[in-house]
Amino acid sequence: MSKPIRREPRWPAVMALMAIGAVDYTIPAPLDVGPRWLVPALVVILSLPALVSYRIGYLKLSKTLGYAATSVVTFSLIASLALLVARLPQHKEPPEQLLVSAVALWVANLLVFASWYWRLDAGGPNQRDLRGCHTDGAFLFPQMTLDLETRRQMGEEQWSPGFVDYLFLAFNTSTAFSPTDVPVLSRWAKGLMMLQATISLATVALLAARAVNIL
Repeated sequence: MSKPIRREPRWPAVMALMAIGAVDYTIPAPLDVGPRWLVPALVVILSLPALVSYRIGYLKLSKTLGYAATSVVTFSLIASLALLVARLPQHKEPPEQLLVSAVALWVANLLVFASWYWRLDAGGPNQRDLRGCHTDGAFLFPQMTLDLETRRQMGEEQWSPGFVDYLFLAFNTSTAFSPTDVPVLSRWAKGLMMLQATISLATVALLAARAVNIL
């Protein structure tokens, strides 16, 4: 008898997108891109139908909507950072505003790239569900290095990374600028991690440091 398909919960990824929308709303209005309600509204409009369509079995539609929602917050993140860096030499923003913006962008950066890693690794969550066991992907998680017998003894025979695993990976990239315990195997993953580390470094070095210097 075949084992039932392991279905990874989608709500952590949806909650992450919602959190990005909320974080975007905290960025001071002069430094935000477009109306302040636009990004949170688009995230809700795209994410909730994605979750519902997954529940009722429309996996391709759910995947498309998920990609669209993640693309929206990614564009918002990069545009906001570019706007902040461009306005920094003008010395128009007070230090409190810069600090709020730096924290908001750092958190958004973390959640955005965690979402992309979760969506792209090993074909995405739908393909990982079908395999039932994570043995191949862009990232070499520690569980993947264990032999089958050891995994069976640990109760991890059908282990597959969840959103929290990718969130931890993104957190390490934003703080230590390295993947720490998870080696990177794919070129696209290396490119994304370099971009994430660059955004994190720019946020901390340029914005937060400038704000502290003004205080």
